[in-house]
Amino acid sequence: MTNAEAVVDGDWEYRRVQLPPGVSRLSATVQLSIQAEFSGWELSNVRLFSDGTRKVWLRRRRSLAAGLLPGIIT
Repeated sequence: MTNAEAVVDGDWEYRRVQLPPGVSRLSATVQLSIQAEFSGWELSNVRLFSDGTRKVWLRRRRSLAAGLLPGIIT
């Protein structure tokens, strides 16, 4: 599984994941379910190419708290 950098668009954060041709549908489902369960991503778009490669776009709501937290004060 190849991950790309996350792209921020408004209230959403997107990440592209590329699954190689040899990955079965069940294996792809398990990998994407793990991303959803532990990282908060949801499925946005899937493209299946003729060579078997899958390009998947995941999305999640941006966390506003992460950008608003101040640095550590010593």
